[in-house]
Amino acid sequence: MRKKDGKMQRALITGMTGMVGSHMADFLLKNTDWEIYGMQRWRSPTDNISHLIEYINKKERIFIEYGDLNDITSLISVLKKVEPDYIFHLAAQSYPHVSFVAPLDTLNTNILGTCRILEAIHILQQNPLIHVCASSEIFGRVGSDKLPINEDCVFHPASPYAISKVGTDLIGRFYAEAYGLIVMTTRMFTHTGPRRGDVFHESTFAKQIAMIEAGLIPPVVKVGNLESLRTYADVRDAVRAYYMLVTVNPIRGEYYNIGGTYTCKVGDTLQTLLKLSTVKDIEVKIDSGRLRPIDADLQIPDTSKFTRHTGWHPKISYEKTMYDLLDYWRNRIKKEGMKLDR
Repeated sequence: MRKKDGKMQRALITGMTGMVGSHMADFLLKNTDWEIYGMQRWRSPTDNISHLIEYINKKERIFIEYGDLNDITSLISVLKKVEPDYIFHLAAQSYPHVSFVAPLDTLNTNILGTCRILEAIHILQQNPLIHVCASSEIFGRVGSDKLPINEDCVFHPASPYAISKVGTDLIGRFYAEAYGLIVMTTRMFTHTGPRRGDVFHESTFAKQIAMIEAGLIPPVVKVGNLESLRTYADVRDAVRAYYMLVTVNPIRGEYYNIGGTYTCKVGDTLQTLLKLSTVKDIEVKIDSGRLRPIDADLQIPDTSKFTRHTGWHPKISYEKTMYDLLDYWRNRIKKEGMKLDR
């Protein structure tokens, strides 16, 4: 779709080299005619966008701009150059477990980083449609009487990461209310699939199983807390939801829970992946290093508000998500060999 001046619509994805950002680029490439600009730090690995390198090198619809959430000068430079119509703010320090050992970096990147990019937009007086990605982790320790979790549930964050996402959520809404920026905030519940980082439970399970199948490690899967309850969505459904957020009657300052429909314990997810393995009799071993000091153990969403507003429903089954995740790691292990034990 072209704008009134004849230029193509432009989307800016912060964190395009991450799992969600790379799938966001895939979705926009396939389902729109927009120009897609990915913001990344110069040192960020490009594994997740390796299949897009040909487009990037040819400067064909997908472009890379170097910027850092911790450097407002770089953000202003990127925004001036791109002049985006849509912004998907997905960049973050996104690993809850890591946030316990790097709380200051997590808070700085996620809270102040979000503030910097919104402040840069405000300074430049730009008017894009902005998706700010918070997290279901903001709800943290939820009592069973509060399930399923709706948007008005009290915040009880259970990690520095979760605290940082509370800040992200509130800053997004503040800039909408105070300065009129068209910001919509999402609290996405567990979402996974191909390219999921190996520090997340279901992905490290799949990675370890793939290494076992390749004969690289003994038939033992190391795990943390298997009792936490999670509701799973596929990352490809998630990015479709984010697209609908900014294109289906976007409402400034609104905030939504988004998530899947399949709920089970983390231990059940492990069993699903073990059943998909070609190796039987794999041992499961608790690793104390994988346990969080405190855990958000009841993550079941009420997504009715977003569904009513956009008509979005997840399409990809839990079983396909887990199969594709395991297959992703099989292909990576086959190509790259041994991975870190984490």
